[in-house]
Amino acid sequence: MFDVLDRRTRLTGNQIKILCAAIVGDALEFFDYFLIGFVLAFLIGPWKLTFGQSATVLMSSGVGAILGAYAWGWLADRIGRRALLVIGLLRVSFFEKGPDYYLHSHAFQVKLSLFVIVALLSIIPTVEFLSWSGALKAGQVPTVSAKKLRQVTLVLHSELLAIVIILLCAAIMARGGWI
Repeated sequence: MFDVLDRRTRLTGNQIKILCAAIVGDALEFFDYFLIGFVLAFLIGPWKLTFGQSATVLMSSGVGAILGAYAWGWLADRIGRRALLVIGLLRVSFFEKGPDYYLHSHAFQVKLSLFVIVALLSIIPTVEFLSWSGALKAGQVPTVSAKKLRQVTLVLHSELLAIVIILLCAAIMARGGWI
């Protein structure tokens, strides 16, 4: 079975779908950590947090992510991922601030748009990195053209800039601004 997979030179449709889902999942996961670190930088002074207290907040977010991933994964295995997605949408729509708050906030619209753009842009470097697998398996250093290197570098820098803007939009939303 693994020999057949190793001989393939192109990804199947299902493999591409799995890869895209993994990219979006990773982006969602890391967004939480960026957001917590960004907000914590603003809270340390006014709340007079010590180094130990701020480290505890950051550590708790990591432990919480692990426990949450386990709990939600277990629940998704029991009731199905589609049902869990519907529950999440219902929670945001009816039990949080509601869709009116989010859909009328310019900061949220910019944040969500940039998030989708970052997710789509991440396909470019991912495909490039996957194209290196043949050379790496042969024990060779992959060759990258100068044009492709500039393109991947530009995409990565653009993604980082977009993430900073996403975090700024989240801070603006937390203060109830830019509606």
